[in-house]
This record gives sequence, C-alpha cells and structure tokens, in this order.
Amino acid sequence: MAALQGVFPILPTIFTATGAIDEAGTEAVFEYLLAAGSAGVVFPGLASEYDMLSLEERLHLTACIGRWNRGRVPFIVGGSAKTLEDAVQVTRAGGQAGAAAAMVLTPHALAGDEDAMAAFFARLGEESGVAIMLQNAPAPMGIGLGVDALLSLATRVPAIRYVKEETMPSGHRITALSERAGDSVEAVFGGAGARYVLDELARGAVGTMPACEITEVHVAMLAAHAAGDPETARVLFERTLPLLSMQAVFRWRLTKAVLLRRGLIASDHVRAPGPALDAYDQRELDTLLARIADLLPLDAVPGRAPRSPA
Repeated sequence: MAALQGVFPILPTIFTATGAIDEAGTEAVFEYLLAAGSAGVVFPGLASEYDMLSLEERLHLTACIGRWNRGRVPFIVGGSAKTLEDAVQVTRAGGQAGAAAAMVLTPHALAGDEDAMAAFFARLGEESGVAIMLQNAPAPMGIGLGVDALLSLATRVPAIRYVKEETMPSGHRITALSERAGDSVEAVFGGAGARYVLDELARGAVGTMPACEITEVHVAMLAAHAAGDPETARVLFERTLPLLSMQAVFRWRLTKAVLLRRGLIASDHVRAPGPALDAYDQRELDTLLARIADLLPLDAVPGRAPRSPA
C-alpha cells in the first residue's frame, strides 16, 4: 500500500474582508479537514490561491501548518513557484514543517525541454530533501505532459515519487501510469475537484485531492469504495456532482461560499480573479446544499460555534 493514500483536500487560504490573511480562519478550516476524516492535507495548491500569496505569506502559513498539525496527518506542501530558487525555498520550508512530499507543477518555461525539466526537478529534490509529487495539470496551470514524457521524467529523477494526474482524459493516463510506472512512481492521485474520482480509483489511483468544502462526503465515498461497496460510493458521487460542477466554474469562490455557510469562516473574500456568484448563483448554491443537507452538516466541526461575520 502507498504511504500516501485517501482524501487529501487542498486547504484554502482564508482572508479577512479586507484581504489580509485570516490565520485563525485558515486554522479553523484545517481542523475541520481533520475532524472530517481527511487522510492528509495539501497546502498551498491552486485552490489555495497560491499565486496570490507573497513568498513571505507562503512561508509563514507553511510553518503554521506544521504547528497546527503536530504530525497528526501527512502534509503535502505546494512547491510550485515562478523560479527554481523560490520553489526550493518553499519546499524546504515544507520539509521543516513535516511535509511528506511537495506537489509541484511542471514549469511552463521548460515545456518541450526534457533535459531541463529533469534538471529542475532533480535540483529541487536534492536541495529541499523532500519527495516530489509531480502535478500534471493541463494548460494554463501546467503543460500537461504525455504519459511517455512523464514516465521518462520519473525514471530520470528519483526524487519524483508521486504523480497527481489532472490532464484529460485523466482516467486513461492513470491506467497507463498504473500499468507502466513500476517502481519509478509509488502512487498516483486524481484531482480535478474529484469530478472523475470513481473512474480514477477503478483505474489505480490511490486517492484524490479535491477542494475542501465537502471533505466528509469524499471521505465516506472513498471508504465505501475501499470496503467493496460501489453502490454507496456511486450514490454519494452522484448526489454531490451538481455541486462539483458548479465548483468547476467558480472555483475558490464556491469553496469559500460553502465554508461561510457552514460556519467555518467569517469572510469569503478571495484575491484571485474569476467570476463571482450573483444572486441567482447564490440561490442555486442554497438549493444544491439543501439537497445534500443530510450529508453535510452546516456546523462542520462538532462543538464549534459558527464564526461571527467580519
């Protein structure tokens, strides 16, 4: 069995209404993820608005996670950055905070240059001392490596131990990686908001890394799959798919709108650009949440009073 497996939600960065880091709010969501049964936590990822954070903010919050976690669950640090030097710095900080691996996008500047890509990841692994999870996301986030190029890279760079496959069709790619990777890759995770999770699990993925707003449902879904109960897993999947489809459009705004309704955060402020929910969207979100209310308690952490709006 892979050392890393199961549901690893992406922890969002919570901001105050004025756009400052809400450290207490971010910690509240972190504690919710553990209470909901997540196997581990990822920070920062695309759903964390990582490219809207300064280097100092990333380093500070990474250290905070180490203090909050205290080794309770595996932590995967997001190591994607504009330069190799910054990637090394944030990945090394993750290692100091107890990270089991660093999730890193393929750099756009190195697209088509296999030797340079291999040198980038080799140096990152050597200088940080942290195992690498290659995040194979399509453009514009990543470059969407083909299976042959990905396997060649993993073979050439021993530090690459895991893959998060998000280039479509992800299922086909996960099948190929599961059949061909051998010892060069320990495990493959799915992503894309868990919108294809059952297909990914059937093809050999060991887990999923979705946005965090319905973590307890994803945990129950994977538990049912692992217990040999595909019907329960599919019922949960189908009941949550409308919400995940809406999340695909509004991304971090949808995540924070749900977290706000669940009493975990005081502000749904985002820094990243993107479409905002209008009055019709807000009503649709309320309808979707009402239809899965039995799966998704609004008071997300037992014993925690909802936070007062800021």
